[in-house]
Amino acid sequence: MIDTVHATASFHKTMKRDAKEYGRTAVLLGGNAAERDVSLSSGRAVLEALRANGVDAEAVDPKTDSLSVLNQFDRAFIVLHGRGGEDGTMQGYLETMGIAYTGSRVLGSAVAMDKIRSKQLWQAQGIATPRFMIADANTDVDECSLSFPMVVKPANEGSSLGMSKVEHADALASAIDVAAGFDREILIEEWVQGAEYTIGILANKALPVIRIETTNQFYDYDAKYHRNDTRYRCPCGLGPEQEEALKKLALQAYSAVSASGWGRVDIMCDQSGKAYVIEVNTVPGMTDHSLLPKAAAAAGLSFSELVMQILDTSLADGYADTSVGAMFVGSGALNGY
Repeated sequence: MIDTVHATASFHKTMKRDAKEYGRTAVLLGGNAAERDVSLSSGRAVLEALRANGVDAEAVDPKTDSLSVLNQFDRAFIVLHGRGGEDGTMQGYLETMGIAYTGSRVLGSAVAMDKIRSKQLWQAQGIATPRFMIADANTDVDECSLSFPMVVKPANEGSSLGMSKVEHADALASAIDVAAGFDREILIEEWVQGAEYTIGILANKALPVIRIETTNQFYDYDAKYHRNDTRYRCPCGLGPEQEEALKKLALQAYSAVSASGWGRVDIMCDQSGKAYVIEVNTVPGMTDHSLLPKAAAAAGLSFSELVMQILDTSLADGYADTSVGAMFVGSGALNGY
């Protein structure tokens, strides 16, 4: 059971470990996904923090480095954003190799990355999420029964890549074409007019809520990584009861998709105050523009402390000693692969 009570205070009580306990740590960064540049920035920041804490850490980029080098490491800090790193693919590889890693396991990573399946799970559990339909490049826009404005986005992409806000029917087809350039499956959902919030999750507890305000049409890639006028309000402006309600909803949505360790949940509140879950990110950005480090700072954690607490998620539940992959590797079952 995930609990938000006294969550902020508990972040200060993490036992400081000897850096040698972590062994040799691979920082997985870069990769082949559309979010490669963001991942490189995130990974470099994480690598610097780990080394400053005395951890024996090295960067591994799946685009330029053979994954066979992971045999030389005891654990992996995953900072790969998007497909190939955040969708369960890398997690499954590490499981097979018997290498401990940070964050959500295979199932949680795969489900959270898939915006359509996430929303279907939330619907089944009574968790509010905007009305939506599933589309592809061949969808007849005249069959869309949702209300305008709406948002069109790839089902398996991050950082708002391929995403468009559509105000009128004549713009829907072109928005679908844009999204289809990133993914075969497309999510179309009704736009929630109101305030946007994000809730960071660390060690399965909710961090302080951040309200996002952008001068762009929506919180797009430019607003996230390039603009300096995007505002992040923390305290978020809500009363204590309202903020706790958003934290509780975020944790419910996070748990529903089997996410674990660390992550971030995005929520929109309409003008009446009703909250709708938009998505869960299992490998949030760790750049100087990123939201999770801002929320951690509001909870009293420096970036360095945040990185070490995320690294500690690779130690959860004795993972390194009990994984199926470790048993196979130990028995020699994978010889020849």
